[in-house]
Amino acid sequence: MWKINIFSILFSFCFILPVSASETRTITDMAGRSVEIPTSVDKVICSGPGCLRYLIYLEGQDLVVGVDSIEKRINKFDARPYAIANPQLKKLPLFGEFRGFDNPELILGLNPQPQVIFKTFKNMGYDPDELQAKTGIPVICLVYGNLASERQKIYDSLNMMAEVIGHQDRAKQVEAFFEKTISDLESRTANIPEDQRRSCYIGGVAKKGPHGFQSTEPAYPPFRFVNAKNIACPPEDAGKPLQHTNVSKEQIISWNPEVIFIDLATTQLGKNAGAINELTIEPAYQGLTAVQNGKIYSLLPYNWYTRNYGSILANAFYVGKVLYPERFADVDPKVKADEIYSFLVGKPVFSHMDTAFGSIAFEKIELH
Repeated sequence: MWKINIFSILFSFCFILPVSASETRTITDMAGRSVEIPTSVDKVICSGPGCLRYLIYLEGQDLVVGVDSIEKRINKFDARPYAIANPQLKKLPLFGEFRGFDNPELILGLNPQPQVIFKTFKNMGYDPDELQAKTGIPVICLVYGNLASERQKIYDSLNMMAEVIGHQDRAKQVEAFFEKTISDLESRTANIPEDQRRSCYIGGVAKKGPHGFQSTEPAYPPFRFVNAKNIACPPEDAGKPLQHTNVSKEQIISWNPEVIFIDLATTQLGKNAGAINELTIEPAYQGLTAVQNGKIYSLLPYNWYTRNYGSILANAFYVGKVLYPERFADVDPKVKADEIYSFLVGKPVFSHMDTAFGSIAFEKIELH
Protein backbone atom coordinates (compact mmCIF):
# COMPACT_ATOMS: atom_id res chain seq x y z
CA MET A 1 0.00 0.00 0.00
CA TRP A 2 2.86 2.38 0.92
CA LYS A 3 4.53 1.73 -2.49
CA ILE A 4 1.28 2.39 -4.32
CA ASN A 5 0.78 5.71 -2.55
CA ILE A 6 4.32 6.85 -3.35
CA PHE A 7 3.83 5.83 -6.97
CA SER A 8 0.54 7.72 -7.12
CA ILE A 9 2.12 10.82 -5.65
CA LEU A 10 5.06 10.72 -8.03
CA PHE A 11 2.76 10.10 -10.97
CA SER A 12 0.56 13.03 -9.99
CA PHE A 13 3.58 15.28 -9.47
CA CYS A 14 4.99 14.43 -12.89
CA PHE A 15 1.58 14.91 -14.47
CA ILE A 16 0.97 18.33 -12.88
CA LEU A 17 4.35 19.93 -13.60
CA PRO A 18 3.96 20.46 -17.32
CA VAL A 19 0.42 21.79 -16.85
CA SER A 20 1.64 24.37 -14.30
CA ALA A 21 4.44 25.47 -16.60
CA SER A 22 2.01 25.96 -19.44
CA GLU A 23 -0.17 28.24 -17.28
CA THR A 24 2.40 31.05 -17.09
CA ARG A 25 4.02 33.36 -19.60
CA THR A 26 6.72 36.00 -19.42
CA ILE A 27 6.29 39.58 -20.55
CA THR A 28 8.56 42.62 -20.54
CA ASP A 29 6.79 45.54 -18.91
CA MET A 30 7.11 49.26 -19.70
CA ALA A 31 10.00 49.58 -17.25
CA GLY A 32 11.94 46.85 -19.09
CA ARG A 33 11.34 44.33 -16.30
CA SER A 34 10.84 40.67 -17.15
CA VAL A 35 7.69 39.52 -15.35
CA GLU A 36 6.19 36.03 -15.21
CA ILE A 37 2.39 36.15 -15.14
CA PRO A 38 -0.48 33.67 -15.45
CA THR A 39 -1.57 32.85 -18.98
CA SER A 40 -5.12 33.86 -18.11
CA VAL A 41 -5.71 36.86 -15.84
CA ASP A 42 -9.13 37.83 -14.49
CA LYS A 43 -8.30 39.31 -11.07
CA VAL A 44 -6.19 42.48 -10.76
CA ILE A 45 -5.52 45.62 -8.75
CA CYS A 46 -4.33 48.97 -10.10
CA SER A 47 -1.73 51.02 -8.24
CA GLY A 48 -0.86 54.65 -8.89
CA PRO A 49 -2.45 57.68 -10.56
CA GLY A 50 -4.47 56.90 -13.66
CA CYS A 51 -3.91 53.15 -13.53
CA LEU A 52 -7.54 52.25 -12.83
CA ARG A 53 -8.59 54.78 -15.49
CA TYR A 54 -6.63 52.76 -18.05
CA LEU A 55 -8.28 49.52 -16.95
CA ILE A 56 -11.77 50.98 -17.24
CA TYR A 57 -10.99 52.38 -20.70
CA LEU A 58 -10.31 48.73 -21.54
CA GLU A 59 -13.64 47.67 -20.00
CA GLY A 60 -11.83 45.74 -17.28
CA GLN A 61 -13.65 47.09 -14.21
CA ASP A 62 -15.12 43.68 -13.37
CA LEU A 63 -11.60 42.29 -12.87
CA VAL A 64 -10.76 44.61 -9.95
CA VAL A 65 -10.58 42.98 -6.50
CA GLY A 66 -9.35 45.97 -4.46
CA VAL A 67 -8.77 49.71 -4.68
CA ASP A 68 -6.50 52.37 -3.20
CA SER A 69 -7.61 55.05 -0.76
CA ILE A 70 -8.59 57.70 -3.31
CA GLU A 71 -11.27 55.39 -4.72
CA LYS A 72 -12.87 55.05 -1.26
CA ARG A 73 -13.24 58.78 -0.64
CA ILE A 74 -16.62 60.47 -0.57
CA ASN A 75 -16.05 64.01 -1.80
CA LYS A 76 -18.33 66.76 -3.04
CA PHE A 77 -15.82 67.34 -5.82
CA ASP A 78 -14.88 64.53 -8.16
CA ALA A 79 -13.71 64.95 -11.73
CA ARG A 80 -12.77 61.36 -12.49
CA PRO A 81 -15.28 60.12 -15.06
CA TYR A 82 -14.12 56.52 -14.66
CA ALA A 83 -14.96 56.59 -10.93
CA ILE A 84 -18.28 58.40 -11.38
CA ALA A 85 -19.34 55.80 -13.94
CA ASN A 86 -18.36 52.95 -11.58
CA PRO A 87 -19.58 53.76 -8.06
CA GLN A 88 -19.32 50.08 -7.14
CA LEU A 89 -15.54 50.53 -6.88
CA LYS A 90 -15.96 52.33 -3.54
CA LYS A 91 -17.28 49.12 -2.01
CA LEU A 92 -14.20 47.08 -2.85
CA PRO A 93 -11.61 46.34 -0.14
CA LEU A 94 -8.69 48.69 0.41
CA PHE A 95 -5.16 47.64 -0.57
CA GLY A 96 -3.16 50.81 0.18
CA GLU A 97 -2.85 54.56 0.00
CA PHE A 98 -3.20 56.56 -3.19
CA ARG A 99 -0.25 57.61 -5.41
CA GLY A 100 1.22 54.12 -5.33
CA PHE A 101 1.78 53.73 -1.57
CA ASP A 102 0.62 50.14 -1.51
CA ASN A 103 0.33 47.97 1.62
CA PRO A 104 1.64 44.41 1.09
CA GLU A 105 -0.25 43.12 4.13
CA LEU A 106 -3.56 44.48 2.86
CA ILE A 107 -2.86 43.07 -0.60
CA LEU A 108 -2.17 39.62 0.86
CA GLY A 109 -5.43 39.88 2.79
CA LEU A 110 -7.55 40.43 -0.32
CA ASN A 111 -10.00 37.65 -1.12
CA PRO A 112 -9.89 36.80 -3.92
CA GLN A 113 -6.21 37.49 -4.45
CA PRO A 114 -5.13 39.52 -7.49
CA GLN A 115 -3.13 37.58 -10.06
CA VAL A 116 -1.25 40.72 -11.15
CA ILE A 117 -0.69 44.26 -9.90
CA PHE A 118 -0.63 46.99 -12.54
CA LYS A 119 1.40 50.04 -11.53
CA THR A 120 1.76 53.44 -13.15
CA PHE A 121 4.58 55.82 -12.15
CA LYS A 122 7.24 53.26 -11.22
CA ASN A 123 9.15 55.66 -8.96
CA MET A 124 6.11 56.82 -7.00
CA GLY A 125 5.20 55.04 -3.78
CA TYR A 126 6.14 51.40 -3.20
CA ASP A 127 9.01 50.06 -5.28
CA PRO A 128 7.58 47.52 -7.77
CA ASP A 129 10.36 44.96 -7.30
CA GLU A 130 10.04 45.09 -3.52
CA LEU A 131 6.25 44.92 -3.75
CA GLN A 132 6.48 41.87 -5.98
CA ALA A 133 8.98 40.19 -3.64
CA LYS A 134 6.85 40.83 -0.53
CA THR A 135 3.54 39.74 -2.02
CA GLY A 136 4.62 37.07 -4.50
CA ILE A 137 2.26 38.73 -7.00
CA PRO A 138 3.62 39.89 -10.38
CA VAL A 139 3.86 43.69 -10.68
CA ILE A 140 3.55 45.14 -14.19
CA CYS A 141 4.84 48.68 -14.67
CA LEU A 142 3.07 50.98 -17.13
CA VAL A 143 3.78 54.53 -18.35
CA TYR A 144 1.02 57.12 -18.28
CA GLY A 145 2.11 59.41 -21.13
CA ASN A 146 0.11 62.42 -22.34
CA LEU A 147 -2.15 63.21 -25.28
CA ALA A 148 -0.21 66.23 -26.47
CA SER A 149 3.20 64.73 -27.21
CA GLU A 150 3.42 61.18 -25.85
CA ARG A 151 0.37 59.39 -27.21
CA GLN A 152 2.37 56.34 -28.22
CA LYS A 153 3.27 55.77 -24.57
CA ILE A 154 -0.44 55.75 -23.77
CA TYR A 155 -1.13 53.24 -26.51
CA ASP A 156 1.82 51.04 -25.54
CA SER A 157 0.62 50.88 -21.94
CA LEU A 158 -2.99 50.22 -22.92
CA ASN A 159 -1.86 47.48 -25.29
CA MET A 160 0.29 45.89 -22.58
CA MET A 161 -2.54 45.94 -20.07
CA ALA A 162 -4.90 44.59 -22.74
CA GLU A 163 -2.52 41.77 -23.58
CA VAL A 164 -2.41 40.71 -19.93
CA ILE A 165 -6.20 40.67 -19.47
CA GLY A 166 -7.11 39.55 -22.99
CA HIS A 167 -8.81 42.79 -24.12
CA GLN A 168 -6.64 43.48 -27.16
CA ASP A 169 -9.54 44.42 -29.44
CA ARG A 170 -10.73 47.06 -27.00
CA ALA A 171 -7.24 48.60 -26.82
CA LYS A 172 -7.29 49.01 -30.58
CA GLN A 173 -10.72 50.64 -30.37
CA VAL A 174 -9.53 53.13 -27.74
CA GLU A 175 -6.46 54.06 -29.77
CA ALA A 176 -8.58 54.52 -32.90
CA PHE A 177 -11.05 56.66 -30.94
CA PHE A 178 -8.31 58.98 -29.66
CA GLU A 179 -6.77 59.35 -33.10
CA LYS A 180 -10.07 59.98 -34.86
CA THR A 181 -11.20 62.53 -32.26
CA ILE A 182 -7.92 64.45 -32.26
CA SER A 183 -7.81 64.39 -36.06
CA ASP A 184 -11.32 65.87 -36.16
CA LEU A 185 -10.28 68.68 -33.81
CA GLU A 186 -7.10 69.48 -35.70
CA SER A 187 -8.70 69.40 -39.14
CA ARG A 188 -11.35 71.97 -38.16
CA THR A 189 -8.74 74.64 -37.41
CA ALA A 190 -5.66 73.62 -39.40
CA ASN A 191 -6.01 76.30 -42.07
CA ILE A 192 -6.65 79.29 -39.81
CA PRO A 193 -3.98 81.92 -40.60
CA GLU A 194 -1.54 82.63 -37.79
CA ASP A 195 -2.67 86.25 -37.45
CA GLN A 196 -6.27 85.12 -36.93
CA ARG A 197 -5.52 82.71 -34.10
CA ARG A 198 -6.70 84.14 -30.81
CA SER A 199 -4.30 84.18 -27.87
CA CYS A 200 -5.48 82.36 -24.77
CA TYR A 201 -4.43 81.27 -21.29
CA ILE A 202 -5.57 78.47 -18.99
CA GLY A 203 -5.39 79.23 -15.26
CA GLY A 204 -6.23 77.29 -12.12
CA VAL A 205 -4.82 73.97 -13.34
CA ALA A 206 -4.55 71.42 -10.53
CA LYS A 207 -1.31 69.59 -9.71
CA LYS A 208 -1.47 67.26 -6.70
CA GLY A 209 -4.25 69.49 -5.40
CA PRO A 210 -6.00 72.73 -6.39
CA HIS A 211 -4.15 75.90 -7.38
CA GLY A 212 -4.89 79.50 -8.25
CA PHE A 213 -4.87 81.56 -11.44
CA GLN A 214 -1.10 81.50 -11.93
CA SER A 215 -1.09 77.70 -12.24
CA THR A 216 -1.04 76.72 -15.91
CA GLU A 217 -0.09 74.04 -18.43
CA PRO A 218 2.24 75.20 -21.25
CA ALA A 219 1.56 72.02 -23.25
CA TYR A 220 -2.21 72.19 -22.65
CA PRO A 221 -3.54 69.65 -25.20
CA PRO A 222 -6.94 71.28 -25.90
CA PHE A 223 -5.14 74.41 -27.12
CA ARG A 224 -2.82 72.37 -29.30
CA PHE A 225 -5.59 70.27 -30.79
CA VAL A 226 -7.48 73.35 -32.06
CA ASN A 227 -4.34 75.30 -33.04
CA ALA A 228 -4.94 77.98 -30.43
CA LYS A 229 -2.20 80.41 -29.47
CA ASN A 230 -1.24 79.45 -25.92
CA ILE A 231 0.58 82.45 -24.51
CA ALA A 232 2.26 80.27 -21.87
CA CYS A 233 3.91 78.16 -24.58
CA PRO A 234 6.51 79.99 -26.70
CA PRO A 235 6.45 78.97 -30.41
CA GLU A 236 9.88 77.36 -30.14
CA ASP A 237 8.52 75.00 -27.45
CA ALA A 238 5.44 73.89 -29.39
CA GLY A 239 5.34 70.12 -29.61
CA LYS A 240 7.58 69.55 -26.60
CA PRO A 241 6.38 67.58 -23.56
CA LEU A 242 6.31 70.66 -21.32
CA GLN A 243 5.29 70.34 -17.69
CA HIS A 244 2.89 72.13 -15.38
CA THR A 245 4.19 75.48 -14.15
CA ASN A 246 3.31 78.55 -12.12
CA VAL A 247 3.84 81.89 -13.84
CA SER A 248 4.13 85.31 -12.28
CA LYS A 249 1.27 87.78 -12.14
CA GLU A 250 3.42 90.27 -14.02
CA GLN A 251 4.01 87.77 -16.81
CA ILE A 252 0.31 87.15 -17.29
CA ILE A 253 -0.33 90.88 -17.46
CA SER A 254 2.47 91.27 -19.99
CA TRP A 255 1.06 88.43 -22.14
CA ASN A 256 -2.44 89.95 -21.95
CA PRO A 257 -4.46 87.07 -23.44
CA GLU A 258 -7.53 87.74 -25.57
CA VAL A 259 -9.38 84.81 -24.01
CA ILE A 260 -9.00 83.25 -20.56
CA PHE A 261 -10.08 79.75 -19.59
CA ILE A 262 -10.41 78.61 -16.00
CA ASP A 263 -9.87 75.02 -14.90
CA LEU A 264 -12.70 74.31 -12.46
CA ALA A 265 -10.42 72.30 -10.18
CA THR A 266 -9.53 75.69 -8.70
CA THR A 267 -13.01 75.99 -7.16
CA GLN A 268 -11.99 73.46 -4.50
CA LEU A 269 -10.15 76.32 -2.81
CA GLY A 270 -13.50 77.86 -1.87
CA LYS A 271 -15.60 80.85 -2.84
CA ASN A 272 -13.13 83.41 -1.53
CA ALA A 273 -10.05 81.85 -3.10
CA GLY A 274 -8.95 80.33 -6.37
CA ALA A 275 -8.63 81.63 -9.91
CA ILE A 276 -12.13 83.09 -10.35
CA ASN A 277 -11.87 85.02 -7.08
CA GLU A 278 -8.43 86.32 -8.04
CA LEU A 279 -9.72 87.65 -11.35
CA THR A 280 -12.57 89.32 -9.48
CA ILE A 281 -10.66 91.09 -6.71
CA GLU A 282 -7.09 91.52 -7.98
CA PRO A 283 -6.72 95.10 -9.34
CA ALA A 284 -3.78 94.15 -11.54
CA TYR A 285 -5.96 91.75 -13.54
CA GLN A 286 -8.74 94.24 -14.23
CA GLY A 287 -6.89 95.69 -17.19
CA LEU A 288 -6.52 92.37 -19.01
CA THR A 289 -8.17 92.37 -22.41
CA ALA A 290 -10.07 89.16 -21.64
CA VAL A 291 -11.41 90.61 -18.39
CA GLN A 292 -12.37 93.89 -20.03
CA ASN A 293 -14.21 92.08 -22.82
CA GLY A 294 -15.78 89.41 -20.64
CA LYS A 295 -13.99 86.58 -22.44
CA ILE A 296 -13.57 84.18 -19.51
CA TYR A 297 -14.77 80.60 -19.79
CA SER A 298 -14.75 77.46 -17.65
CA LEU A 299 -13.29 74.04 -18.41
CA LEU A 300 -13.46 70.65 -16.72
CA PRO A 301 -10.45 69.68 -14.56
CA TYR A 302 -7.39 68.64 -16.53
CA ASN A 303 -5.71 66.79 -13.66
CA TRP A 304 -7.57 64.62 -11.16
CA TYR A 305 -5.45 61.69 -10.07
CA THR A 306 -3.33 62.67 -13.08
CA ARG A 307 -4.54 63.65 -16.54
CA ASN A 308 -8.19 63.10 -17.48
CA TYR A 309 -8.01 62.10 -21.15
CA GLY A 310 -11.77 62.13 -21.72
CA SER A 311 -12.12 65.59 -20.20
CA ILE A 312 -9.13 66.83 -22.20
CA LEU A 313 -10.90 65.87 -25.43
CA ALA A 314 -14.20 67.32 -24.23
CA ASN A 315 -12.46 70.57 -23.22
CA ALA A 316 -10.88 70.81 -26.67
CA PHE A 317 -14.29 70.89 -28.35
CA TYR A 318 -15.46 73.64 -26.01
CA VAL A 319 -12.26 75.65 -26.52
CA GLY A 320 -12.73 75.30 -30.27
CA LYS A 321 -16.36 76.40 -30.00
CA VAL A 322 -15.37 79.51 -28.02
CA LEU A 323 -12.41 80.53 -30.18
CA TYR A 324 -13.77 79.59 -33.61
CA PRO A 325 -17.55 79.12 -33.36
CA GLU A 326 -18.01 78.88 -37.12
CA ARG A 327 -15.64 75.90 -37.24
CA PHE A 328 -17.61 74.09 -34.52
CA ALA A 329 -21.14 75.10 -35.53
CA ASP A 330 -22.24 71.45 -35.58
CA VAL A 331 -20.93 70.74 -32.07
CA ASP A 332 -22.74 71.00 -28.75
CA PRO A 333 -19.76 70.65 -26.36
CA LYS A 334 -21.82 69.21 -23.51
CA VAL A 335 -23.37 66.58 -25.76
CA LYS A 336 -19.95 65.85 -27.26
CA ALA A 337 -18.51 65.42 -23.76
CA ASP A 338 -21.05 62.72 -22.97
CA GLU A 339 -20.35 60.98 -26.27
CA ILE A 340 -16.69 60.83 -25.26
CA TYR A 341 -17.41 59.63 -21.73
CA SER A 342 -19.90 57.04 -22.93
CA PHE A 343 -17.25 55.48 -25.13
CA LEU A 344 -14.35 55.66 -22.67
CA VAL A 345 -16.04 54.84 -19.35
CA GLY A 346 -19.42 53.48 -20.37
CA LYS A 347 -21.73 56.26 -19.13
CA PRO A 348 -22.54 59.94 -19.78
CA VAL A 349 -21.19 61.74 -16.70
CA PHE A 350 -20.93 65.40 -17.75
CA SER A 351 -24.00 66.49 -15.77
CA HIS A 352 -22.71 64.81 -12.61
CA MET A 353 -19.39 66.65 -12.79
CA ASP A 354 -21.03 69.92 -13.81
CA THR A 355 -23.29 69.82 -10.75
CA ALA A 356 -20.35 69.10 -8.44
CA PHE A 357 -18.56 72.21 -9.70
CA GLY A 358 -21.49 74.60 -9.39
CA SER A 359 -23.14 73.99 -12.78
CA ILE A 360 -20.80 76.38 -14.59
CA ALA A 361 -18.82 73.94 -16.73
CA PHE A 362 -18.51 75.00 -20.39
CA GLU A 363 -20.00 78.42 -19.63
CA LYS A 364 -18.92 82.04 -19.74
CA ILE A 365 -17.83 83.15 -16.29
CA GLU A 366 -19.31 86.41 -15.06
CA LEU A 367 -17.07 88.21 -12.58
CA HIS A 368 -18.83 90.05 -9.75
